[in-house]
Amino acid sequence: MQLTVACIGAGVITSFAVAQGQNPLTALGITLFSAVAAVMVGQVL
Repeated sequence: MQLTVACIGAGVITSFAVAQGQNPLTALGITLFSAVAAVMVGQVL
């Protein structure tokens, strides 16, 4: 559940970045990294 919420949140920003001309593969990598980092921080807190 946490990963899903994190992916949705990161995906919104990623969609904006792609709309501004960023490479979609780079944006996807950033989204996955952000989602995993958010879950890891959530587990620590």
